[in-house]
Amino acid sequence: MPTRLRPTAPVTADAILVGDPGRALLLAQELLEQPRMSNHARGLWGYSGETSAGRGLTIQATGMGGPSAAIVLADLAKLGVRRAIRVGTCTALAEEAEAGDLVLVHEALAGGGSAEAYGVQRGMSVLPDPELFTRLRESLGEDVRPVRIASLDAHPVDPVSAGDGAAAADLQTVTVLARSRELGVAAAAVLIVSEAESGRLDDEALESASKRAGTAAAGALST
Repeated sequence: MPTRLRPTAPVTADAILVGDPGRALLLAQELLEQPRMSNHARGLWGYSGETSAGRGLTIQATGMGGPSAAIVLADLAKLGVRRAIRVGTCTALAEEAEAGDLVLVHEALAGGGSAEAYGVQRGMSVLPDPELFTRLRESLGEDVRPVRIASLDAHPVDPVSAGDGAAAADLQTVTVLARSRELGVAAAAVLIVSEAESGRLDDEALESASKRAGTAAAGALST
């Protein structure tokens, strides 16, 4: 049985993972016809329902950082999740990444920390599931570019710890991809650049970008 989640509604085979419970509610209202709360234990809000295309979809908060995400993902796998897309936020490390941009993760570099528990040492990288990555890329469109990102267990981000060539950094993606691989769950990620040299997104802009990323993720999971 799951150790952290306590489902009160069926969990579907496809899931969107978000760190923030508020973003889980936002996307549930945006993407699901009649969302039902599937989890509220430990403040990790989750919702299940059908999209407008009639596909079952679960939207689940994973909490903050890699360790929490790994535990939630393991629970979801026990509940039958087989494909998952992370819709998260990140901090820009490269000048070309601007606040408000969406970035598609084609490689996630470990900056040390929790990913090591799943065989990914500092400096090693993890790739998304190739089929899900391709579907997500098609769903996002040509204006969203694939990038290399880094994941660390510390914030604010130290660019030196992040590693060379990373366009952005977050707290979860490496661990999500590595743990998914162990669990037999196909996983990919699209991230919202919420902080950059140009500034930080306000709440309204972040909500708009979250809806755009969530819609693309739901589209990628629709087939």
